[in-house]
Amino acid sequence: MSEPLLRATQLTKRFGGLAAVNDVSLDLFRGRIHAVIGPNGAGKSTLTNLLSGDLPPTTGRIELGGRDVTGRKPERISRAGLGRSYQKTNIFLPFTVWENVRLAAQSRAPRAAHWLARATSFADTNARAERALELAGLAPRRDMVAGAISHGEQRQLEIAMTLATEPSVLLLDEPLAGMGTVEAERMVALLQRLKVEHAVLLVEHDMDAVFALADRLTVMVNGQVIASGEPAQVRADENVQAAYLGEEH
Repeated sequence: MSEPLLRATQLTKRFGGLAAVNDVSLDLFRGRIHAVIGPNGAGKSTLTNLLSGDLPPTTGRIELGGRDVTGRKPERISRAGLGRSYQKTNIFLPFTVWENVRLAAQSRAPRAAHWLARATSFADTNARAERALELAGLAPRRDMVAGAISHGEQRQLEIAMTLATEPSVLLLDEPLAGMGTVEAERMVALLQRLKVEHAVLLVEHDMDAVFALADRLTVMVNGQVIASGEPAQVRADENVQAAYLGEEH
């Protein structure tokens, strides 16, 4: 197997005497979706915050593209090739879908855009935005105001904005939250497309989606990993069933 695009080694995050994440290691590879599941309070979001730079680890190491990025600011980690979506959708509701994605693409311009120039005049930025819209399946919605599209499409838009920054690694925090069946199916199809060119970490509570998507599965409880491996293997683990999945799984 090729080298991981992101490697986390023995990550720990302590808040006083509480270890929200305790000695967690994982590798993310291009072409694979690595799902992290666990009950509320298991440490999933804290782990994601550590990987993205939103929180510094107490101990441990994070490598992105073979470079040590431990403790770096989120914007530096983002520019090094990491893109992230959050549990709560972060978009500009009054702007059009196209304007949202173009703004994200503009953040990767080699220099600040001239404030008197028309935004449509920046060919490279616009090309990145177009590719992201197409990949996210939102090209037909490009001229709609972001606040007027559906919840599922808003989640797609946030992912499109992330894609416009041209990341190699994607951290997706509950991208299916609050979706109906049709929207969830559309998101699952999008994530399948994304993994072709990206390494994906997926934090998700929808177990049907997790087992449909995951190439590797890690289960966390109380900040610690209790199982990690192929989904079928993890699904059959008695400790996992007792701690999280339940007998129906």
